[in-house]
Parts: sequence; C-alpha cells; structure tokens
Amino acid sequence: MKKRPTQADVAQLANVSQAMVSYVLNDNPAISIPAETRQRVLDVIQMLGYRPNRTARSLRASKTFTIAAIIPDITNPFYPAFTRGIQDVADQRDYDVIIYNTDGLAEKEHRYLQSILEGRGDGLIAVLFHTSAKDLFPLLDHGIPVVRLEAAPKAVGNRPLDNLYLDNVGAAQAAVCALIDRGHRRIGMLAGHKGPTNYRVLGYQQALQAHDLPAPPDWIQVAPLNELGGYQAMRALLDCDPRPTAVFAANDLMAMGAYVAIREAGLRIPQDVSVVGFDNIPTAKLISPPLSTIDQFQQQAGQRAAEMLFERLDQSIPPVGRSEERPYQFIERGSIGQVSNENG
Repeated sequence: MKKRPTQADVAQLANVSQAMVSYVLNDNPAISIPAETRQRVLDVIQMLGYRPNRTARSLRASKTFTIAAIIPDITNPFYPAFTRGIQDVADQRDYDVIIYNTDGLAEKEHRYLQSILEGRGDGLIAVLFHTSAKDLFPLLDHGIPVVRLEAAPKAVGNRPLDNLYLDNVGAAQAAVCALIDRGHRRIGMLAGHKGPTNYRVLGYQQALQAHDLPAPPDWIQVAPLNELGGYQAMRALLDCDPRPTAVFAANDLMAMGAYVAIREAGLRIPQDVSVVGFDNIPTAKLISPPLSTIDQFQQQAGQRAAEMLFERLDQSIPPVGRSEERPYQFIERGSIGQVSNENG
C-alpha cells in the first residue's frame, strides 16, 4: 500500500521545519509566517495529498475535536435543519459532530450524557426532556460546556451552562391571536405529551382568556407530536358540539395530520376549518393550502447554539451561565380563513 504522507514529508519538500508545517496547519494568528513560506507549505500539502492525523492532533491537544448534539427525534423535520446549523459552525472550526437520538426517552438521555462524560466530546448541545441542570453538573465539572435548547427562560448560575430559549408562550399567543383577528371564536388546540407543548398550551389559553373566549377542556386534545397524533386529535375535535372553526397545532406534523382528518370529514381548509401550526418545516409551504405557522429559524438556532459552545471552548467569555432568547415569526399562508362573529 502507498505510504500515507506525513508532516515530515511536507517539511522536507517545502524546505521548512516540521514545526513550521504545524504552524501553517493550525493557522495560529499569534505566529507570524511569511506569505511565501505559507504558500509553499500549502502547495506541498496539496501536491502530496497530506491530511492531518486527527488522533495525533487530539493527543497533543488533549481534545477530541468533536462536539455532541443530543436531540429527541431525528425524523422530526425540525431537527435536521437544527443540526445542519450546528454542523456548519463545527465545519468552520474543523470539528466533528456526533448526533445522539433519544426518542424522547429519559433512559437514553442519561446514557448518552454518560457517553459524553467518558470522553466522546469536548462540548454538548442538547434538547432534553427529562434532564435537569443538576444532572449536567458532572459534565460541567469535567470542563465539558453545555448549551441547552430550551422552551422558556431558565435561571443561570456560576457554571458554564448556557440556555438558548424560545418564548413559546408568546409565540403560541401570536398564532392564536392571528385566528382571533380573522373572526374565530371557537378555537381548539392539538397538544403533545412532552417537550415545549405545555408552554404552547399556556399561550393558547392566555390568548383566549385575554379575548374572553371559551376554552372547554375537550377543545384541547393531547396526542403524540406527529402526523398520526394530529389526525387522531383532530378527529376528536371534530366530534365536539359545537366544533371549533379553527385549530392551533403544537407543531406542523400534527397540523398535517389534522388536514387529513378535516378532509375525511368532508370539510374544507380554510373555508370550514382554519389551521395554524408551529415550526415552519419545509413541507409547510408545499401542502395545499400552504400552512400558516410559527417560524423559529431552526438552522439559525443550531448555528447560534454552536457559536455559544465554541465561545465556551475558547474561554472567551466569563465562566457564568447565559440565557439568550432566539427569535420567532408568525408566517401567514392560505390555511386561515375569515369568519363572521356570528359564525365564528
């Protein structure tokens, strides 16, 4: 087999020291390298097809040059965009990314945290349903910073635990108020069992209360946060008397399941039932009619979470926790119809 080129080979052909090759590869701004020398080394690297030995690099730096991301459901279209944002930033820093999928299970969350503690990553970005800040202290105490994607503001302490959160209550209020502004007075909700759905239910309830609108218990149907769950919950809502003229779904997957149930009942969207979702997944604008929803900018969230993590890894910020809000935007499309007060 052909011998893999080494730093020594690059140094010999470029007529520089092996240390100089390392300086060029690491691109340390504190070390001044003549432009001609840098270019000569880079040309030899390209000619030989040299690739740094990641294992040796890790041993020298006492780092894995890997970050971990724990997510609950890779099949949910929210998370590929989120992890893509993480990957974009990690690529710029020449870091690898390990993705752990928990299926929203506590046992998997704790097992993967232990794996990271045993040396599988230099830092962690996580969406956790069953893990408290205290459960993360062993990682923090071993110098492994953590950034959590949260559903609400969290208290910060003197440990390097950062929170990137969305105002789910306010976002849900914005979605429901859009329906109220169109004349709807009977508005139901499709809610989930876990994750940020409790905050979205609270936002839904607060919006109705602020407008003195009814919120019967059976107008909130709880089901899994997927298409089948949305379908089943929507069928239950349609059996209510009176039935809602509009529905707010805790995520876009549930909203798409609701579309099927509404049409099976012989009803039209939005003429008979208006629908609003949450997440603005790519399919939301492709279905007919296009789905009105809350955009929470998943890819940008992943990018910002990774930036916050690398700020910790670079030790460029004070060693105290941060809680940073991320943006959302209501996107109105064709799934909302206007109704009169008498019919709404």
